Amino acid sequence: MERGKICVSLAGSDAAVISDKARQISDPPDVLEIRLDSMAVPEVEKCCSALRSPLLFTNRPVWEGGAFSGTEEERVEPLLEAVHLQAAYVDLELRADLQLRNRLRSVMENGPTRMILSWHDFESTPSAEVLSDVLRQMMDSGAHVGKIVTTAQSPEEVLRVLQLQEQAGKADFPLSCFCMGEPGRISRLATLYLGGYMTYACLSDAQTTAAGQLSVRQVRKLTALLSQA
Repeated sequence: MERGKICVSLAGSDAAVISDKARQISDPPDVLEIRLDSMAVPEVEKCCSALRSPLLFTNRPVWEGGAFSGTEEERVEPLLEAVHLQAAYVDLELRADLQLRNRLRSVMENGPTRMILSWHDFESTPSAEVLSDVLRQMMDSGAHVGKIVTTAQSPEEVLRVLQLQEQAGKADFPLSCFCMGEPGRISRLATLYLGGYMTYACLSDAQTTAAGQLSVRQVRKLTALLSQA
């Protein structure tokens, strides 16, 4: 059974800490997400030199659930550096200033780096109409991959988010979508087999970077079981 990618999210005070955490992963993941907003000083080049897996750099601002509290210009600088160093992906929020998005896109031209345009709701799951509009904005933006994550309070809300895969599939648009929160845990696995581009796992239960996140060990166990079915 084909599945989407597994991305392991890593946070740490510097590149050495993150590299040490990466070495604790027994099987190389499809992608490693480096949470630059967890670092005292973003060390993009050191991460690129030390880590062999495809890298995704995220510098999440406070206003979208992250830890970066500086200016938007300061926030995008390490993402631009990641593009110049030919990282596999950079993540930028749909709510970010359009000029910042265009600036990133311009330096990506003719290069290998792909932009993930992300949108999070840390309180609830909006209506199907709102979610479809968010997806349309992503598809119209020129982003290479979309990421839509909400907080689910019920199974019905989880299904509402996962149904976005059908809309994205018809448009041939790579989309990662799942839910935070306890009811949403299953969506982090289900999306892998419903056309989802990528799911995000943590190194261990003690090192989650989002509510309801599964550990990479749990995800590997579950995907191994499904591969035997």
